[in-house]
Amino acid sequence: MRTFKELYDELEGVDYDEYSLVTEEQLLDIFTEEEIVSYLKDGSIVLELDEGLLNRIKTSFKKGADTVKKGVRKFKVVSKAMRKKIGLRMKRMMKSSTYKTKVAKGKLRIASPEKQKVKAAKKAKDIVINKFYPKYKDMAVAQRVQVDQKIQQKYGGMIAKLTMKQMKVVKKDEIIKVKKAKEAKKDA
Repeated sequence: MRTFKELYDELEGVDYDEYSLVTEEQLLDIFTEEEIVSYLKDGSIVLELDEGLLNRIKTSFKKGADTVKKGVRKFKVVSKAMRKKIGLRMKRMMKSSTYKTKVAKGKLRIASPEKQKVKAAKKAKDIVINKFYPKYKDMAVAQRVQVDQKIQQKYGGMIAKLTMKQMKVVKKDEIIKVKKAKEAKKDA
């Protein structure tokens, strides 16, 4: 798996700073979709919405049209320090009442197929990790990064197959999650 430093070396006129913005096309020129998804999961890149895309999202809710897909999606490459800051901000946000109500409402709905696929991919990766690297959770961060790269290279096909099998499990889990949330709401 290539690094983001190599990405910026291949792109002309872009400096590798604390972080930088990259379009989806630039990412797809260098990384595969699976690599991009893994980077999104581990927090190395963050989806950034530009002003025009945000406006289209707002208007699409009003119109009910599907104009969001036409926008240019930008990804922000984030350093470890920035990830820690984001983590601290999220930790604070988790305590707020608005976020708690958002989570409660989310439990009452079945996740979209895209989110279900991400959950299934995480489960598939966990299965591979537990089978081939049982001491993964005890490893240092740098070792885990190396193991993640090895997993993507060696077991990428296995993860893809397991993801499809885990989709059924995730769908069932989503239905159970919604039922439990509705029962808890009735009891309260």
